Amino acid sequence: MEELTPKRIVEELDKYIIGQDDAKRSVAIALRNRYRRSKLPRELQEEILPKNILMVGPTGVGKTEIAKRIAKLVNAPFIKVEATKFTEIGYVGRDVESMIRDLVEESIRMVKTEKINEVKDKAVYLAEECILDILMPKKQKSSAYNNPFDFIFNTRDDAEEQQSDEYEDDSYELMNKRAEILKKLKNREMEDFYIDIEVEEKNYSTIEMIGLGNEEMNVNVQDMFGGIFPKKKKTRKVTIEAARRIFEQEEAQKLIDMDEVADEALKRAGENGIIFIDEIDKIAGKNYSSGPDVSREGVQRDILPIVEGSTVITKYGPIKTDHILFIAAGAFHISKITDLIPELQGRFPVKVELKNLTKDDFKKILIQPKNAIIKQYCMLMETENVRLIFDDTSIEELAATAFLINEQTENIGARRLYTILEKLLEDISFNASEYDDKTFTIDGYYVKNALSGIIRNKDLSKFII
Repeated sequence: MEELTPKRIVEELDKYIIGQDDAKRSVAIALRNRYRRSKLPRELQEEILPKNILMVGPTGVGKTEIAKRIAKLVNAPFIKVEATKFTEIGYVGRDVESMIRDLVEESIRMVKTEKINEVKDKAVYLAEECILDILMPKKQKSSAYNNPFDFIFNTRDDAEEQQSDEYEDDSYELMNKRAEILKKLKNREMEDFYIDIEVEEKNYSTIEMIGLGNEEMNVNVQDMFGGIFPKKKKTRKVTIEAARRIFEQEEAQKLIDMDEVADEALKRAGENGIIFIDEIDKIAGKNYSSGPDVSREGVQRDILPIVEGSTVITKYGPIKTDHILFIAAGAFHISKITDLIPELQGRFPVKVELKNLTKDDFKKILIQPKNAIIKQYCMLMETENVRLIFDDTSIEELAATAFLINEQTENIGARRLYTILEKLLEDISFNASEYDDKTFTIDGYYVKNALSGIIRNKDLSKFII
């Protein structure tokens, strides 16, 4: 974070997202403020709360992508939730606190992966030892002192001495064989050999805990019942290559301390977590007294303490939500920001309006980002030894078509480009296996010809979603 200045953060976002400079600046400042806060004395850190962001704009203009990219940039736990999935307490639906539990689960996954990577080399060594024990089990030495008085008075006879010497000779020969097999294992010379291994039998129970109401209680009850009985094991016949992966995972799990993982994950989620609440405009509304929308305002009031800062109990321990960064987003076509309850509006002090995509934006989206759509399709076709070449006229025509369809039908932003390209390349993609080592040049004429029927038809939504 020391090197990630706001300008640098915006530069990184520019590699994947076209336009929306205001939104990029807002999230860049929010991220940098986290770093600045971490440099303050502990008592001041508690007083400085994150400046939550409310993004307003139509679908497909980059709201979710911005949130995802900043989380990936700083390696922070991130989840996206739909506001419409939650209901007021007392109604059937998800509890708002479940978003915090989901964030903790994501943080656990991240920290656990990091810890496993730290012990990966040792896990590889232990996995090879497990495979070696299956291929060439160690010979167990029988005790020469069956009687405790034999040990005290050293009363072993010559036969026992000879048996011990023979064991040492066999052991020396066994060690040589094990060393030879271990060398082959390290050189990956036996990967296709099959061996029998014991693995834990996974129990995919379809029984749901009914009548408990609270999601966290359900989880805890299931964990409790799951730990009563010992885990069953079954024998599987797998290749050494597959056994290596299984044993590496098992040994890595044994090497990491899950209590340490849980503590680190809770801290990371509470200090660096990012929650993206989409479609918040769908729960905005006033004066609902009956009908299916009656719980909208109730959901806002349930979300309010989470955003304000409260303590949520998870199965890994309590977590405070005071310093989690919340980014809310919505189109606000029908409802207005002022339809949100005043308390919730006040918890999103940074409001950013994202602009509709222009024709020039579509052109840039097609070719400029690191994960540009044109690059994706070209690479997909290259797997079938088919090459696609898009010239400037094709890019111009694709951008114009996407912009026109968004204007005349539902505006779904950059997602329109995917639907158009799927239609454009449908025949090539379907017959790609028959076009071995062939090159297709896509120009403006090809695009017009392929999409002419769609453009002429007034009801475009029948052909392109």
